[in-house]
Order: sequence, then structure tokens, then C-alpha cells
Amino acid sequence: MNWKEEWKWPAGFAGVFFLFYFLPVGAPRFDGAVTEALELTRWYVREHVALCLIPALFIAGGISAFVSQASVMKYFGARANKVLSYGVASVSGAILAVCSCTVLPLFAGIYKRGAGLGPAIAFLYSGPAINVLAIVLTARVLGFELGAARAAGAVVFSLVIGLSMHFLFRREETAKAAAQAELPEPVVTRPLWQTSLYFASMAAVLVFANWAKADPSDAVFHALYRVKWPLTAFFAAALGFMLKGWFGADGKKLLLASLPAIALAFYYSDLPVLSFAAGFIGLSWVLNSSGEGELADWFGAAWDLSKQIFPLLIGGVLVSGFLLGRPGHEGVIPSAWVAGAVGGNSLGANFFASVAAAFMYFATLTEIPILQGLLGSGMGKGPALTLLLAGPALSLPGMLVLRSVMGTKKTAAYVVLVVLMSTFSGMFYGAYF
Repeated sequence: MNWKEEWKWPAGFAGVFFLFYFLPVGAPRFDGAVTEALELTRWYVREHVALCLIPALFIAGGISAFVSQASVMKYFGARANKVLSYGVASVSGAILAVCSCTVLPLFAGIYKRGAGLGPAIAFLYSGPAINVLAIVLTARVLGFELGAARAAGAVVFSLVIGLSMHFLFRREETAKAAAQAELPEPVVTRPLWQTSLYFASMAAVLVFANWAKADPSDAVFHALYRVKWPLTAFFAAALGFMLKGWFGADGKKLLLASLPAIALAFYYSDLPVLSFAAGFIGLSWVLNSSGEGELADWFGAAWDLSKQIFPLLIGGVLVSGFLLGRPGHEGVIPSAWVAGAVGGNSLGANFFASVAAAFMYFATLTEIPILQGLLGSGMGKGPALTLLLAGPALSLPGMLVLRSVMGTKKTAAYVVLVVLMSTFSGMFYGAYF
């Protein structure tokens, strides 16, 4: 037996043995952290998988099936017009009100189709960071200065981090640009406006299904919240007509697939997520039973991304809940340690806020009440901005997924850039405001 190769097995067995032998089951802190891990994961599955993650996976699959590689490269590739590609990517969050985990399938979709690293990273950061409703609520709840600083910082961060990633990996990007230059022009199978409307309808379903409740004083946001589900249904129906008319989907199957969603919408109107989930189950059946072609490719691409991303997200949420808990609940790391470490405006306070925010999972808008509590416990203004700039864009589940998409080196560089820029931005803001 070659022990030079086999030593990992007994070492692993011994590690597992001692881990469970000394597992502190029964200790209040440990038992509470396990409960928080399960509670956070249950909440994530209930609130985000059906409404956020599944639509995002279908959009990402649609990018692979209906958008040619050359088309992606034309606008986001290594040879694309930099002003256009970075400009579009840096403000995308104003349209997509998504959290850090929901934007991951969309990032994976454009990155794997040939988008340049810089524009793709700018899109990845801006997706959850430049959320109009979140910025408005930040200004209302935490003060105008902090809201304005968050908005300005998020736009600047998306550009600077994207350009920095391009510079750090410029050799790879140069090689990618050279390879892309040799690709033939894509064969256009349908007008650009049809493909654009298809993606717009999918994005609208994602956005309105997740439209957060707003204060009545915010008239526009509050009015849209009251009609979010009729708007979601309208764009879902529009998607169905497009699939029938432009993509060749079977009309009878589409009608049959929509019936459970319609019935659930009427009989369980207080649980619209059931109708929403039934609609995507029906869409999956239509696509998977369509035979060879674009529709089957769409489902296949979405399914491949699901297998890659979903297990990592769930595992990451479990670990995040175990370590840090939920707002108002303790994980294995006491919240008092966090609150005590982010007072004042020192380098240490800002750096700690940035690192803690990077590993904690923030759903859209939840960072605001968390910050409100931390500010009440003595958190400085600088660390508060640091958390707002690092938290929504990073999370432990997101890091795990990013590593599987673009590798360890690029993921580490992205995380380090976000943490450092957030830290020094917080110090600057705390010193002058």
C-alpha cells in the first residue's frame, strides 16, 4: 500500500471522528447557531428560491440558448466599446432589484458566453448594489447623506472594480480578445427587437415578483407594490405569447401548462408564490418536451446552471446562518462582538465591518434594519457605509458560486477589491461626514 497517496483517508477519518466526538451538542450557543442555520436556510428557500433564483436561472439559460456568443461579445466582450459595456453594466442594478445570490446565474450566463471580465464584474457588483428602492429607503431611514453616499459609491465601485479586474487579468483578456476576433459573424435567426422583448418580459417577471413593500409616502413604489402580481401575470402571459409566436412553442402545451398556475392564483390568492412556482414548473415541462432545438437548449442550460449553483448557495446560506445568525438572533459568533468592533471610524472598525459584511448573507433591503440596529448600538458612520457597499454585493454563498464559475484566483481578487475599497471609502466618509 502506498501511504504517500493513501494518508489522506485515515487523516480524514480521524478528523471526522474527533469533530463529532467533541461536538458541543447541548451547549446553548452551539444549539442556537444550528437552529439559526436551519431557520435562515428555510427562510431563504421560502422567500428567494421560487421568486428570485429560479427566474434568474431561466434568464441565464435563455442567454445561453437565444443569445449568440458573438452578440454578447459585441456589447460586453473583450473587444467591445468600453464606454458602452461598462456604462450599461454599471447601472444595471437600477433595473434589476436583485440580491447578491440572484445575480449570480445572470453573471454566469454572460461570462460563459464570452463577456469580458471587466464588464461582467461591473454587472455582478452593480446588480445588487444599485437598487433604487434600497437606496431610497437608506436615505429615508438612515439619512440623506448615507443614502447619497451609497448610491455614488455603488456606481463608482462597479466601474473601478470592473476596470481593476480587467487590469489584473489583462493577459487573459488580451488572449480572449484575440480569440474572439477570429469568430465568424453570427447568423441572425430573429430580429434583435424580438429577443430584447423576450428578455425584457423575463426580467419584468423577476423584478415585479420581488417588488418589496414600500412606505405609502413613496407613492410610485407603493403603487407598484399594490399591483405587483397583476403586473407579474401580465408579463408572464406576454412571455407565453412570444414563445408561441416567435420561438415555436406548442400552443396547446403552453395553455395546459398555464392552467394550474391560473387555478392556484384564484384559489390560493393569499399565497401567490404557489401560482408563481406552478408557472415555472409548467414552463419547464413545455421546454423539456419540445424535442430538439432552442427551447430544449434553453431548459438544458438552465438545468446545468441549477446543478452548479443551487447546492453551493444552500450550503453557503447554512454556514452563514450558523456563524452569524439572522437579524435579531445569535449565531455562533455573538452579535455583541460585531457591534463592539464597528464603533468609531478606525481602520480596524471599517475593515471588520467590510469583512463581516462580505461573509454575511443580506437579502435585498434587509441591510437597512440591520444597520439601524447597529447604529443604535454605537456603530460609526464610516463602518455603516462600509457595510452598505460590501454587504449587498458579497456573501459566503456567492463566493462559493463565483469560485465554481471563474476560479479561485479571480474570486479572491474580486473579494479583496470589494473589501479594501469598502474599507477605505468608509474611512473617508466617516472622517469628512
